[in-house]
Amino acid sequence: MYKAFFGLSDNPFSIAPNPHYLFLSDRHREALAHLTYGLGETGGFVLLTGEVGTGKTTVSRCLLNQLPENTDTAFILNPSLTQQELLATLCDELSIEYDKDPSLKQLTDLLSQFLLANHEKGRNTVLIIDEAQHLRAEVLEQLRLLTNLETDTKKLLQVILIGQPELQQLLRRQELRQLAQRITARYHLLPLTLEEVGLYVQHRLRVAGRHEPLFNPSSIKTLHKYSGGIPRLINLLCERALMAAYGQSKVPIDKKMVRAAAGEVLGEDIKQTNYLLPIAGVAVVALSALVALLLFNNANHRAAGAVLASQDIQVQSQIKPYHMDASQKVLNTAIEQSRDIDTAYASILGLWNKVPYIGLSACQSAEQQGLSCFQQQGNWNSLVRLNFPAVVYLVDGQQEAFYGTVVSRQGEQLLLQLNEQQLWVDRDWFTRHFSGTFEILWQAPTDQLGEIDKGSAQSQIQWLENSLAQVDSRTPRLLNDFDSQLETKLKHFQRQHGLRADAIAGSQTLVQLNLYLSAQGPRLVEGQRNY
Repeated sequence: MYKAFFGLSDNPFSIAPNPHYLFLSDRHREALAHLTYGLGETGGFVLLTGEVGTGKTTVSRCLLNQLPENTDTAFILNPSLTQQELLATLCDELSIEYDKDPSLKQLTDLLSQFLLANHEKGRNTVLIIDEAQHLRAEVLEQLRLLTNLETDTKKLLQVILIGQPELQQLLRRQELRQLAQRITARYHLLPLTLEEVGLYVQHRLRVAGRHEPLFNPSSIKTLHKYSGGIPRLINLLCERALMAAYGQSKVPIDKKMVRAAAGEVLGEDIKQTNYLLPIAGVAVVALSALVALLLFNNANHRAAGAVLASQDIQVQSQIKPYHMDASQKVLNTAIEQSRDIDTAYASILGLWNKVPYIGLSACQSAEQQGLSCFQQQGNWNSLVRLNFPAVVYLVDGQQEAFYGTVVSRQGEQLLLQLNEQQLWVDRDWFTRHFSGTFEILWQAPTDQLGEIDKGSAQSQIQWLENSLAQVDSRTPRLLNDFDSQLETKLKHFQRQHGLRADAIAGSQTLVQLNLYLSAQGPRLVEGQRNY
């Protein structure tokens, strides 16, 4: 009911699994790499554990999409089964027919015959068991016996066990020591960090069609606090906060709304922070402050990390006890005058020789003038690699949001426009203040291609090969069809940019490719290639 109010085309925080909203943090990517490595080894078992809602199923589904085409997979979601029931379910998943009320031996023989026949055909067989902490010890032992079937180089059945931390305890039992020794890769998935929570929220909003900021930095910090970085809880809290913001007709969402949402979702009495410290606490704080002040007075002056471009000189700002020099004051004033994102959007439109339109959002103004908005999450390298001027979402020392426009780059320095002031900031300063979200404008090609996959026309497949070759600085091959080498190159490109590696050049993949290939508009470093 609130989608139109926020400019959304879909519900971005539904807890139902949706591949379009796939977000892989660094931890998820590392987990995926461990699982992929484990399946490439000769052992029979791979283990993935994590708390409820950390994204274990997301990783497993992503892994399924990356398995070679010559792989038959069986997915068991309810492992609370007896030995016979488990083997029967495995037969069902692999389309193996069996008689009514088969014995354990009959099922085992049928599975063994299937695995041998599959191996002779050059096919692999993988079993994935979710919620594996519910498996009985005797059922796990039966699985181990099934994986005894092997050649000189590999197991004919590989098993991925996915479960909560209790699964690790289960596998430490004495009667399962043989199985534990066959685990070739294991990974424990941790919750998202504060930075990753912000990237996660922005990613889901962008997929749902929202390009302007909706959650301010203080709300993200509060969201991380109450969700613990658990994606499922993040979705629930964000959903409730959106409903509250809609009811109040208020944006952006602030920490008070998230705190109230946590009270409703978690069923707890979330209280405001009490800033009245006990007397003993005040004494400790005062003593610590005194010691810090004495140390500070004896220390060298610290560089502020910003250089005023308007003065056209290389002045390194210093912060001294009890007062600040002029350049630091200018920087602080510029930050205070940059709390409104519309100012940053006006600056980036100006770099394209465009203007904001009254009554329209920045992206709508851009679209009316032939440009498109593209929001991305990343770091210094992501920004530099694209080489476009960008509106950047920043936070000050109190974690309050401010917004700037990256105008130009010289080596390890960026020319940052804050309101009407331009300053050179170094990489360290930028990294400390950058929230991870930035937005660029670009001119999309008029002859935008549709989705490209194995069934696409030869001309589209050749365009994809030519584009990936240009990005990789290699000579393109002449193709008649979508071959395995092109599939590998496309998946590599998708993984590099946080996209679903499904070997299908969908809308997001095509946008990312075209951004690199675009020759229109201003650049951070003129004359430099985008890739």
